[in-house]
Amino acid sequence: MTDEHYPQEMIAMLEALWGEGFLSPGGPEEVARVLEGHDIAGQSLLDIGSGAGGIDIALVARHGAGHLTGLDVEDTVLSHARRLIAKAGLGTRIGLVKVAPGPLPFPPATFDVVFSKDSIIHIPDKAALMAEVFRVLKPGGRFIASDWLIGTEAISAQMAEYIAAEGLDFGMATPERYRAAMEAAGFQEIRIKSRNDWYRQQARQELDRLRGEVGHAAARVVGRDFVDKNIAVWERMIPVLDTGEHCPTHLSARKPG
Repeated sequence: MTDEHYPQEMIAMLEALWGEGFLSPGGPEEVARVLEGHDIAGQSLLDIGSGAGGIDIALVARHGAGHLTGLDVEDTVLSHARRLIAKAGLGTRIGLVKVAPGPLPFPPATFDVVFSKDSIIHIPDKAALMAEVFRVLKPGGRFIASDWLIGTEAISAQMAEYIAAEGLDFGMATPERYRAAMEAAGFQEIRIKSRNDWYRQQARQELDRLRGEVGHAAARVVGRDFVDKNIAVWERMIPVLDTGEHCPTHLSARKPG
């Protein structure tokens, strides 16, 4: 368990910032913004990097997904998500699967929608990923996601310091590389929308909360050193958000019918 990116202490701290079951910003409101213009009611969804459960609960309870299959690679987040899903009474509509990195373990044309929120940053080969997403989508199916992108292929020393501080296996790509990967896979109606303006403000609020009551409360659970380490991450993140080098982004595309 020690090599997991999201041990229980990290889940606890991120939930203190972003809400129960969420490991990335914006909570259910940002899930709704990612889905803007897309009706998923009654449809079959695959969620890549399903995390701690909040996203999948929102997709089913708030947006009416018919059945959702969530994939993740870590036992701790999957166990946490299963508890929340059971508590929400959604165990018959949400199934979670532990997978190894690599091809998606489903036959072609299985899902109406492939969704992901801020998780495919951990998958470096975007071309292979998009080819797999295309394969498991039904004709006419949609890819709908948000992710953390970089502004240019050559990152600055400042960006390298931020990534090192995060300590995660970031496989960040530019909007151009995402578009090329989606086009090569065969997708149409590709849309790429920067969310940098929104998150620049959010990140400052998050840092203020980490320095204040949220951080003090989290420290009682996860320890002061752990909170201070994450304050240092946010302090490195905000400058690269300001330059646009670090760019949260919404992505969507359609497989031809």
